[in-house]
Amino acid sequence: MTSIPESHSPQIALQVNGESRSCPAGLSLDRALEALGYKPQLVVVEFNGEILPRSRWSEQPVVESDVLEVVTIVGGGS
Repeated sequence: MTSIPESHSPQIALQVNGESRSCPAGLSLDRALEALGYKPQLVVVEFNGEILPRSRWSEQPVVESDVLEVVTIVGGGS
């Protein structure tokens, strides 16, 4: 019986909210957020010390050792 490898895509290491995380290499910021389990429409991101406008996320490449601070927006009220 042959086992199927989990993934052939290379992984990169990132710092996300102070923790070491990995995601597939070659992704833009919005795709990397999805790969990390976030819903991009519900977060604000500081990327390497700079708050990036959402309009730049799809063109911003994510590479090894990038640092992300991700804040989830929570709706609600009283």
